[in-house]
Amino acid sequence: LLSMCELSRVNNYGIGGSRIAHQIRPSTVPRMDLCFCGRAYNMSRAADMTVVYGGVNDYLHGDVPFGEIGDTTPATYCGAVYFLMKLLREIYAEKPIIFMTPARLFWGKQYDDTKPSIHPLKTDNARPLYSYVEVIEETAEQFGVHVLNLYNELGLDPHDDECYAKYTTDGLHFNDAGHEVLANCLKNFIEKL
Repeated sequence: LLSMCELSRVNNYGIGGSRIAHQIRPSTVPRMDLCFCGRAYNMSRAADMTVVYGGVNDYLHGDVPFGEIGDTTPATYCGAVYFLMKLLREIYAEKPIIFMTPARLFWGKQYDDTKPSIHPLKTDNARPLYSYVEVIEETAEQFGVHVLNLYNELGLDPHDDECYAKYTTDGLHFNDAGHEVLANCLKNFIEKL
Protein backbone atom coordinates (compact mmCIF):
# COMPACT_ATOMS: atom_id res chain seq x y z
CA LEU A 1 0.00 0.00 0.00
CA LEU A 2 2.94 2.29 0.72
CA SER A 3 4.05 2.38 -2.91
CA MET A 4 0.56 1.90 -4.38
CA CYS A 5 -0.68 5.12 -2.76
CA GLU A 6 2.69 6.92 -2.91
CA LEU A 7 2.76 7.31 0.85
CA SER A 8 5.92 8.46 2.59
CA ARG A 9 5.28 6.33 5.68
CA VAL A 10 2.81 3.85 7.18
CA ASN A 11 2.52 3.26 10.92
CA ASN A 12 1.07 -0.17 11.65
CA TYR A 13 -0.48 -0.59 15.09
CA GLY A 14 -2.28 -3.83 14.31
CA ILE A 15 -2.17 -6.82 16.64
CA GLY A 16 -3.49 -10.08 15.24
CA GLY A 17 -6.44 -11.48 17.18
CA SER A 18 -7.20 -8.24 19.03
CA ARG A 19 -10.56 -6.52 19.22
CA ILE A 20 -12.01 -3.01 19.08
CA ALA A 21 -13.64 -3.54 22.49
CA HIS A 22 -11.85 -4.73 25.59
CA GLN A 23 -11.94 -8.38 26.69
CA ILE A 24 -13.56 -9.32 29.99
CA ARG A 25 -11.88 -12.72 30.41
CA PRO A 26 -8.15 -12.70 29.62
CA SER A 27 -7.08 -14.48 26.45
CA THR A 28 -4.38 -17.13 26.38
CA VAL A 29 -2.24 -14.55 24.56
CA PRO A 30 -2.29 -11.34 26.67
CA ARG A 31 -1.16 -9.18 23.72
CA MET A 32 -4.45 -9.99 21.97
CA ASP A 33 -6.29 -8.25 24.82
CA LEU A 34 -4.76 -4.86 23.98
CA CYS A 35 -7.96 -3.45 22.50
CA PHE A 36 -8.09 -0.79 19.79
CA CYS A 37 -9.58 1.75 22.23
CA GLY A 38 -6.56 1.56 24.54
CA ARG A 39 -3.95 1.40 21.79
CA ALA A 40 -5.28 4.54 20.08
CA TYR A 41 -3.65 6.68 22.75
CA ASN A 42 -0.20 5.50 21.60
CA MET A 43 -0.62 6.33 17.92
CA SER A 44 1.40 9.08 16.26
CA ARG A 45 -0.36 12.45 16.36
CA ALA A 46 1.45 13.48 13.17
CA ALA A 47 -0.44 11.10 10.85
CA ASP A 48 -2.19 12.69 7.87
CA MET A 49 -4.76 9.89 7.67
CA THR A 50 -5.94 7.08 9.95
CA VAL A 51 -7.22 3.71 8.73
CA VAL A 52 -8.85 1.29 11.17
CA TYR A 53 -9.59 -2.29 10.14
CA GLY A 54 -11.37 -4.30 12.80
CA GLY A 55 -14.52 -5.84 14.16
CA VAL A 56 -14.20 -9.42 12.98
CA ASN A 57 -12.55 -10.59 16.21
CA ASP A 58 -15.22 -8.78 18.22
CA TYR A 59 -17.72 -10.89 16.26
CA LEU A 60 -15.75 -14.13 16.49
CA HIS A 61 -14.53 -14.30 20.08
CA GLY A 62 -14.93 -10.97 21.85
CA ASP A 63 -16.74 -11.52 25.13
CA VAL A 64 -18.19 -8.08 25.85
CA PRO A 65 -21.93 -7.67 25.23
CA PHE A 66 -22.92 -6.39 21.79
CA GLY A 67 -24.77 -3.46 23.36
CA GLU A 68 -26.76 -0.92 21.39
CA ILE A 69 -26.30 2.31 19.47
CA GLY A 70 -26.04 5.02 22.09
CA ASP A 71 -23.51 3.17 24.27
CA THR A 72 -20.42 5.31 24.76
CA THR A 73 -17.85 3.18 26.63
CA PRO A 74 -15.80 0.11 25.61
CA ALA A 75 -17.96 -2.02 27.94
CA THR A 76 -19.95 -3.06 24.85
CA TYR A 77 -19.02 -3.46 21.19
CA CYS A 78 -21.32 -0.59 20.19
CA GLY A 79 -19.83 1.61 22.89
CA ALA A 80 -16.28 0.71 21.93
CA VAL A 81 -16.85 1.73 18.31
CA TYR A 82 -18.31 5.03 19.52
CA PHE A 83 -15.47 5.59 22.00
CA LEU A 84 -12.78 4.85 19.40
CA MET A 85 -14.28 7.06 16.70
CA LYS A 86 -14.79 9.93 19.16
CA LEU A 87 -11.21 9.61 20.43
CA LEU A 88 -9.73 9.49 16.93
CA ARG A 89 -11.79 12.51 15.87
CA GLU A 90 -10.48 14.43 18.89
CA ILE A 91 -6.89 13.42 18.17
CA TYR A 92 -6.92 13.96 14.41
CA ALA A 93 -9.46 16.80 14.17
CA GLU A 94 -10.35 17.26 10.49
CA LYS A 95 -7.86 14.74 9.09
CA PRO A 96 -9.41 11.80 7.20
CA ILE A 97 -10.34 8.75 9.28
CA ILE A 98 -11.33 5.55 7.48
CA PHE A 99 -12.90 2.52 9.11
CA MET A 100 -12.75 -0.68 7.09
CA THR A 101 -15.52 -3.05 8.12
CA PRO A 102 -15.06 -6.80 8.42
CA ALA A 103 -15.26 -8.64 5.12
CA ARG A 104 -17.37 -11.72 4.48
CA LEU A 105 -16.11 -14.92 6.09
CA PHE A 106 -16.86 -18.59 6.19
CA TRP A 107 -14.58 -20.45 8.52
CA GLY A 108 -15.62 -24.05 8.09
CA LYS A 109 -18.90 -25.02 9.71
CA GLN A 110 -18.06 -23.26 12.97
CA TYR A 111 -18.28 -19.65 11.80
CA ASP A 112 -20.88 -18.75 9.21
CA ASP A 113 -21.10 -14.94 9.13
CA THR A 114 -24.85 -15.00 8.51
CA LYS A 115 -25.30 -16.35 12.06
CA PRO A 116 -24.04 -15.26 15.49
CA SER A 117 -20.65 -16.67 16.48
CA ILE A 118 -20.91 -19.86 18.50
CA HIS A 119 -17.61 -19.31 20.32
CA PRO A 120 -18.06 -20.34 23.98
CA LEU A 121 -17.06 -16.86 25.24
CA LYS A 122 -19.81 -15.08 23.32
CA THR A 123 -22.65 -13.50 25.30
CA ASP A 124 -26.29 -14.26 24.71
CA ASN A 125 -26.78 -11.17 22.59
CA ALA A 126 -24.16 -12.04 19.94
CA ARG A 127 -25.25 -11.07 16.44
CA PRO A 128 -24.45 -12.04 12.85
CA LEU A 129 -21.36 -10.34 11.41
CA TYR A 130 -23.33 -7.77 9.44
CA SER A 131 -24.70 -6.32 12.68
CA TYR A 132 -21.10 -5.47 13.63
CA VAL A 133 -20.67 -3.82 10.22
CA GLU A 134 -23.84 -1.75 10.70
CA VAL A 135 -22.61 -0.38 14.03
CA ILE A 136 -19.48 0.94 12.32
CA GLU A 137 -21.54 2.54 9.54
CA GLU A 138 -24.12 4.13 11.85
CA THR A 139 -21.59 5.44 14.36
CA ALA A 140 -19.34 6.86 11.64
CA GLU A 141 -22.09 9.25 10.58
CA GLN A 142 -21.84 11.01 13.96
CA PHE A 143 -18.14 11.73 13.59
CA GLY A 144 -17.63 12.32 9.87
CA VAL A 145 -15.67 9.08 9.59
CA HIS A 146 -15.38 7.45 6.15
CA VAL A 147 -16.43 3.79 5.95
CA LEU A 148 -15.16 1.25 3.45
CA ASN A 149 -17.77 -1.50 3.73
CA LEU A 150 -15.73 -4.57 2.82
CA TYR A 151 -18.62 -6.88 3.62
CA ASN A 152 -20.56 -5.45 0.66
CA GLU A 153 -17.88 -3.90 -1.53
CA LEU A 154 -14.85 -6.19 -1.49
CA GLY A 155 -16.49 -8.57 -3.94
CA LEU A 156 -15.07 -11.73 -2.34
CA ASP A 157 -17.55 -14.28 -1.06
CA PRO A 158 -15.82 -17.12 0.78
CA HIS A 159 -19.11 -19.05 0.73
CA ASP A 160 -18.21 -19.62 -2.94
CA ASP A 161 -15.77 -22.55 -3.07
CA GLU A 162 -13.68 -21.05 -5.87
CA CYS A 163 -13.37 -17.69 -4.10
CA TYR A 164 -12.57 -19.45 -0.81
CA ALA A 165 -9.68 -21.34 -2.42
CA LYS A 166 -8.36 -18.47 -4.54
CA TYR A 167 -8.35 -15.63 -2.00
CA THR A 168 -8.28 -17.05 1.53
CA THR A 169 -6.22 -19.48 3.54
CA ASP A 170 -9.14 -20.63 5.65
CA GLY A 171 -12.22 -18.53 4.81
CA LEU A 172 -11.17 -15.81 7.27
CA HIS A 173 -7.55 -14.89 6.58
CA PHE A 174 -6.61 -13.59 3.15
CA ASN A 175 -3.75 -15.12 1.18
CA ASP A 176 -1.49 -12.97 -1.06
CA ALA A 177 -4.11 -12.75 -3.82
CA GLY A 178 -6.76 -11.75 -1.29
CA HIS A 179 -4.51 -9.11 0.24
CA GLU A 180 -3.92 -7.67 -3.22
CA VAL A 181 -7.67 -7.34 -3.78
CA LEU A 182 -8.02 -5.73 -0.35
CA ALA A 183 -5.16 -3.29 -0.99
CA ASN A 184 -6.59 -2.24 -4.34
CA CYS A 185 -10.01 -1.72 -2.77
CA LEU A 186 -8.52 0.55 -0.10
CA LYS A 187 -6.37 2.39 -2.66
CA ASN A 188 -9.43 3.14 -4.84
CA PHE A 189 -11.36 4.28 -1.79
CA ILE A 190 -8.60 6.65 -0.65
CA GLU A 191 -8.25 8.13 -4.13
CA LYS A 192 -11.93 9.11 -4.08
CA LEU A 193 -11.70 11.02 -0.80
